[in-house]
Order: sequence, then structure tokens, then C-alpha cells
Amino acid sequence: MLVSYKWLSEYLDLSKISAKELSDQMSLTGIEVEGVEVPQEGLKKIVVGEVKECIPHPNSDHLSICQVDIGEEELSQIVCGAPNVKVGIKVIVALPGSRIAGNQKIKKGKMRGEVSNGMICSLQELGYSDNVIPKAYSEGIYYMPQEAVNGTDVFSYLDMDDQIIELSITPNRADALSMRGVAYEVGAIYRQTPHFNDQPLKEDSSETATEYISVEVEDEKDVPAYQIRIIKDVKIAESPLWLQTRLMNEGIRPINNVVDVTNYILLLFGQPLHAFDYDKLDSKNILVRRGKSGEELVTLDGESRKLSDENIVITNGSVPVALAGVMGGANSEITDGTTTVALESALFDSLAVRKASKEFNLRSESSSRFEKGINHATVGEASDVAAAMIANLAGGTVVSGKSIGSELTIEDVKVSVTISRINDYLGTELDQATVSEIFESLGFSFTLEQEKYNVTIPPRRWDITIEADLIEEVARIYGYDNLPSTLPKGETVAGSLTSGQLLVRKIKNVLEGCGASEAISYALTTEEKSRQFMMKESQTTRLQWPMSEERSVLRMNLISGLLDDVSYNVARKNSTVALYEIGRVFYQENDPQKELPREENHLGIALSGNQAIKDWQTKEEPVDFYTLKGILNVLFEAVGIEAKISYEATKENKELHPGRTALVKLNETVIGFIGQVHPTVAKEYEVPETYVAELNLQAIIEAENDALVYQQISKFPAISRDIALLVDESVTNQTLVETISKNAGKFLQSIHLFDVYQGENIAEGKKSMGYSLTFVNAEATLVDEEINQSLEKVEKALVEQFDVTIR
Repeated sequence: MLVSYKWLSEYLDLSKISAKELSDQMSLTGIEVEGVEVPQEGLKKIVVGEVKECIPHPNSDHLSICQVDIGEEELSQIVCGAPNVKVGIKVIVALPGSRIAGNQKIKKGKMRGEVSNGMICSLQELGYSDNVIPKAYSEGIYYMPQEAVNGTDVFSYLDMDDQIIELSITPNRADALSMRGVAYEVGAIYRQTPHFNDQPLKEDSSETATEYISVEVEDEKDVPAYQIRIIKDVKIAESPLWLQTRLMNEGIRPINNVVDVTNYILLLFGQPLHAFDYDKLDSKNILVRRGKSGEELVTLDGESRKLSDENIVITNGSVPVALAGVMGGANSEITDGTTTVALESALFDSLAVRKASKEFNLRSESSSRFEKGINHATVGEASDVAAAMIANLAGGTVVSGKSIGSELTIEDVKVSVTISRINDYLGTELDQATVSEIFESLGFSFTLEQEKYNVTIPPRRWDITIEADLIEEVARIYGYDNLPSTLPKGETVAGSLTSGQLLVRKIKNVLEGCGASEAISYALTTEEKSRQFMMKESQTTRLQWPMSEERSVLRMNLISGLLDDVSYNVARKNSTVALYEIGRVFYQENDPQKELPREENHLGIALSGNQAIKDWQTKEEPVDFYTLKGILNVLFEAVGIEAKISYEATKENKELHPGRTALVKLNETVIGFIGQVHPTVAKEYEVPETYVAELNLQAIIEAENDALVYQQISKFPAISRDIALLVDESVTNQTLVETISKNAGKFLQSIHLFDVYQGENIAEGKKSMGYSLTFVNAEATLVDEEINQSLEKVEKALVEQFDVTIR
């Protein structure tokens, strides 16, 4: 919400209060102030000028040479390229040495050989954005009013010397989305009562609004209040400068004197209004109902909207003419030919307006206020003030009465609180006089029974309904900074991490020690990406109202997010990437409309690029399957489950390379996978050869990890023996190691694979594998006979099971 300091000063005495002080006080009382901006800051030497002569430039087909009166004895020659420059208009002139928007300095110079003493400016060149400039001047210069004095600064005419306070309004304080609401708030802070100078309404009693139009509301739950006033004999024209500048400073584009009044009232009361061209309605009946399937409405932005039964629409009895609370229809728009205005003031169901706004991607000042709430007591008052202004600015006549379709009965909300309750909550010692003064400054009437306040809440503060709300109001106006500060009392207990949290920290330390960096990805993604790299079957959990399709469903894997991160890095020439993420995935086993998804903690890892960087003594070495497997082995060893882990080759995951993928098992239970991203998937993500792994972290945390058993170093020497095997290439290292471990006896301490060879002198389909076996007896020195016996058993088992050839 943008608040004009000048406008606010019309309702309150702010002569001794600066905009900066005001913004600080509002921040202290609970309404956050984003900042204070003065539109004229950074601009200088910009004055009013009058074009006395205007001739085409002899060396250009679009430039004009103008003689401009800038309040000096002689006219100033300025070359102008605006298509709407002409004799007799008053314009904005940037003098030589002036500064315009963007900190640009204007100098005296020549354009196509003709001297130009400055510049005739458009509103854009003063810093106004295109979306607030009147369309008539969007492609050219702006015309100042004829009463503007030549040579004087333009800033006061355009209200650019105003101070604009930007408020960040929370949903519970929608009352502050209006100048009146802000005036009451500031009045409470400075103990003033705002005085509003609304224009009185004069009606023509010779006719009534019901003679012009009748209104019917199909469902009063959708439309609790709806009324229409008729203003006849209007003349559509530009609004006066004060109204245009006030709207532009508030971020709204001026249109014409009727539409501008509705926007002015929107800002003043927080009550959205809509003006229909009565003659274009082609009917004397207004029916407010739900839309019908197949109906279409062309809105004011020129877009055709397909309606549904979830949309509330205004119709002329049969055809929709407006989307309730969001935007009017082009078929009843106010234009230069309008002579009779049907002015709508209503209250629509906030949920229906919100849904329509999201469905059609139409976010407006009107819809945002209907969504958050408006003052029910001023629906009619806002319409009356608007009608009076339209009659004044457009020369019209207000027809007597209103045509009413539905009407609200306003009931007072009463809330009780005691002084002791307030002091208990706030830790204060406020007396009756202080509390009473605060309620009076807020404009809350009350009765006092001993120490109990029975407070009547005005309709403009519909956010106050319970005792705690009243206590909050007392705290705000008394000042949060005045509340006493106390330290917590009682015993304190030292906090500690759970075993699961400790394990997660340990895993992070291990992975970072292996060179990986932690990534945090969005939990929301596309449906296609959510279903990739899945570890189990699940339904998709989709948001009902996603911000975008890229963030529409909850993820069921971590890898897709990590691949997006890898792609982001690679696109910026960071080709060596090692990332890990610990986060939740969301599985939906039943109906997503009835049950929440089940969350599961996962660990994801992604490697791409090189594990060794080329330098004067090292060759470049890319990451591969075994680089990532090595990291996992280090991780499993660190958490004490290495002995329980096994790998099983798989071709089931279509997003992974069929020859370089394995399932990760914990005690024969699959807890994840490891493998290379399939080349076609890698191409979709625009990443090079990348290896990934995803594990069910919850399963690792819940596993019973073996306790560490410390053993004394043996006093007796260890003996190592090497064994080389010629085996089918389909036989895995894991199965060979398991067989060796089972048959080598109790003195086997470790097995190390030191060589794998395929190629010359090795038969096709075979591979040579070399193992080093280490034996230790903690109680005696091993002899050759014991080692030989163990090796014979190992060789026999390997020959029987895998038909190996001992080399």
C-alpha cells in the first residue's frame, strides 16, 4: 500500500510530524514500512514552459523546432521529437544543466544542425513508469494545465514534492489497505481523530434508480451486499490534474473522470467499485450468479475468458458483463460516448474472488482487497461519495436512491477484557486511565464495570474478535518498545542432539571430507521430474494452486534436483561438480485428496567432471562409477554398516545406464541405488557424463550399527599371499570376495583386489583378477602349513563355484 503524506495530511494535523518520523512510529506499532520515497529526488531545473511556435525541422521528418516561453524575457529554442507537440500547450521543460530520471544531465546542444536549449519532457523522463502514465501521453509529451505559471517548477503541480510511504500490509490488517484505515491508525498513534472532507451527495428526486435498473442476486452467500447507483448526463473527459497525480503516485493509471473516481474511492475507502456504461448493458436487469460452462467474457484487457460454475459473474440478465471482484467486461466499458453510468458497489465471497484471480491470472487492486476483506459498513457510503464526485467532475446528475440486490445487517462486535488480564499478558502495570486513553485513541467505544472493559469494535476493524486481539491493540499503541524486558526464570536443561541428528551430521562431515558440497533443492518440481529415479511406486502429490508448472508437485526423488544444480554449474563453466543433498521425498500411497503424503528422509549424491585435475605431474582423471562407490564405502564404514552392505547389478531403472547401475542393499533390503545417468536423460538435463546415488537415509539411521570393538595390535607378524584368478567376466568382485572370506579360515584379516586385467593373452569373455590375502594369528606365529591349507580350501571353492583357473 502506497500512502501519500500530502493526502494523509488532509485528514490529520501532521505539520509537526515528518514522513520519516511517521514511518518509524508506524513500524513500532506493527505496520511494517518498506521505505519513504520523494518522486522529485534526483531531479532539478525542470520547469513549466509554453510552446509559442512550432515548425517542422528542415533536416528531419519527425523533429520539430519549438520556441518555448520558460518565464524569461526571450523565448528558448528547443528541438522536440514528440508526435503530439503543438502550439499553445504548456509542457515540462528540462533546462540546460538539469537532471532527469536515470541521473541523466541535459546539456545545450544541436540536433540535426539546430540549437536545442534543453528538452521538452515526457512523464517517463521524470521517472514515471509506463503502466501509470495516461494512455493519451504514453507515446509523447505530457500537457500541463493552462493555469500553470511559465518558468515555475513542475514538481508541485505534479505532486512530485509529495512523500510516498510504502506499507507492507499483513493479511490480518487489511483495514490499512485504504487511506481512511491508515488515517485511523496514525490518529491512534498521535492521539488525533481524523476528519474526512467527503463531498456531500445531491440527488435528483424526479427519478429513482429502480426505474432505470433492477438487481437480483442468485445466492446471497456469494454476494452478501450488492447495490447500483445511476448517474445520468455525464460527460467523459480527463480528470483534473490533482486526481491524476494522486492516482499516479499511488501506482494507478488515470483513465477518465469516471473510472478515476472509482479508483480514488478504492484507495480512500478500500471499497472496490465498478462503473458500467448503462446504455451498453442493453437491459434494465442485473443478475448476479455463478458462471455457466461454455460462457465466455471479454475482459477490459481484451482477453477472452472461458467461465465456469466457480466464477461469480455480473450479467445483464443473460450475458456476462463483468467477472465479479476481478475485472469488468469490455462490452460495458466506460468510453468517451458514455452518458449514463451504472455504479456498482458490492461485497463478494473472498474465496471465489481468489480462485477466479488465480485461474485467470488477473491480480488487481480490487481482487486483493476482496480477498483480504473490506469494511462491510462502508459499502453504501463509498458508493455515495463516488456518485457525488462523478456528478461534480463529469457534470452528471445522481438519480435518487439505489437499486439493491442484497444487503448486510451490520452487528456490533463486543469483546471484554480486564486490566489485570492485560497486565498479566504484557508484564506491565497499566492503570485504568492509560488503558481507557488507548481505547479512545483507537476509536473504540467502551463501558467499564469495575476493572472490566466491555469494548464495542467498529466495523472498520473486523480483525478484532477475541480478548487477545484487544490486548495486542493495547500493546501496539502503548508501544512494544515500552514493554518491560525480563530474562526467563526457572531451571534450564541443556539440549542435545538425538542419535539420528548426530548420525546425519557425521554423514555430512564424511561427504564433505570426500570433496562434496551440500546442495538444497526445491521440494516442488514438475510431475515428469518427480517420477524419475524413483525407489518405489507412488502416486503424485499435486498442489491445488501452484505458483507455476515448474513447482506444481512434491518431489519423489532428490536426483532430479541435483541434476538441475549440476546443469546450472556446467552452464557457467564449472565442469567439476560434486554435490550431496539430505532432504525429504514424499510418497503418496492413498488418495491425495484425503490423506497427506508420507515423508521419507533421503540422501542424494551427484558427481560430474574430473576427480583429478591435470597439472604438471598429474593426468586428468574423470569420475566414474567406482569413484562414487568409493565415497559410499567410506560413508558406510564411517557409520559402522559396511559389513552389512552389498551391491547388485540392475537394469530396471530406465533413467540410469543399464550396464553401470547397481542396487544398494542393507541386510538384503534395498535402500537405494548407484549408477550413471542414462545418456538420453543427461541430454535432457544438459549435463555431461554424471554419476548419481540415492539412499534411504531413514533406513540407515534405524539400522542397528555394530559397536566398535577395539583390539590390541598382534604381537605376531602378519603374512600376505597373492592369488591370481582367471574367471568369467560376468563374475563380480563381490561374489569372489564373499567366497574367499567363507573358506579362508579364521586367521584371514583382509582381502585386497590389486589387479584386474582383460586384453592380450586373456581369452575373450574372461578376466584376470589379482587378490592379496593377509593372515594374522593374535596368539601365535602362523606357519606355512596353516596358510597353505587355507589357500587350498579357497582355491577348491573358487574352482567348484566359478570354474576359475588359478594362475
